[in-house]
Amino acid sequence: MKEQITGKRFLWVTVLNLIITFVEIIGGLFSGSLALLSDAFHNLGDSLSIMLGFFAQLIGKRPETERQTYGYRRAEILSALLNALFLIIVSAFLLIEAIKRFSRPSTIDGPVMLTVAVIGLLANLISALLLHKGSKGSLNIKATYLHILSDSLSSVGVIIGAIIVTIWHIDWIDPLLTIAVAIFICFEAWPIIKQTVTILMQASPKLDYDSIKQDIVNIEDVNSVHHVHAWMIDEHRIIFSAHINVCDLPISQVEPIYIKIETLLKDKYDIGHVTIQAEVGRGIDETLFNTPADKNEDQ
Repeated sequence: MKEQITGKRFLWVTVLNLIITFVEIIGGLFSGSLALLSDAFHNLGDSLSIMLGFFAQLIGKRPETERQTYGYRRAEILSALLNALFLIIVSAFLLIEAIKRFSRPSTIDGPVMLTVAVIGLLANLISALLLHKGSKGSLNIKATYLHILSDSLSSVGVIIGAIIVTIWHIDWIDPLLTIAVAIFICFEAWPIIKQTVTILMQASPKLDYDSIKQDIVNIEDVNSVHHVHAWMIDEHRIIFSAHINVCDLPISQVEPIYIKIETLLKDKYDIGHVTIQAEVGRGIDETLFNTPADKNEDQ
């Protein structure tokens, strides 16, 4: 079941991120730490993405309308895509600045860096806990949650780096940690981008179509299945349509067949929205995905 995140939780996470941002900007300026300054701007982006995610969730709850017959569920998919893209952009910025810092090393105040990093870690952990459950059932919340999680891991890295800087005065550890965090962020964001683009491009979900065809044909009076289309509105709802060839029956006898197919697809394949068109002889020789339009184009 999809877990919804309340407005109160979003508000607390946003406030915590704004506080972290302010503290890390001040700490980064005073300590000279690129990792802290980069994480500060990352947290600022998190605050914006959290608000975007919350409003997307509200929009996604709106009912279907004449202009939006499938509702607004893809608002959350768009939000997840934007959040993940922002993560990639931030990572690129971090990588560039870290590489520059290697060629222009600067002295870093380890104790200040350490104190600020600990504060940031505690606030990020609280935010991550607030969003954890919702991240399991929504790409939108997952993208926001990954923002927070990446910041938490970044804070851990900064803490380790601050200890090294304080004890051994190895200042180049700061840009090295920045590069490591940037790579981690890209690694976590890429699957979200891939999945959201797949949904927006209406690519077919991973289903056993041969098994679906066989199960439908095994229903009494169904002779064949063709003109199949399947896509996803969001990461939870699959839309399925198909033409079936049946015996020459009155509509009153075809309707129970529709019900059997809908029940089969919902119970066995978790397909929530099914549209079936019954035919007697039309298209009976077509393959599962080969439509009449496809045949005309081939000719």
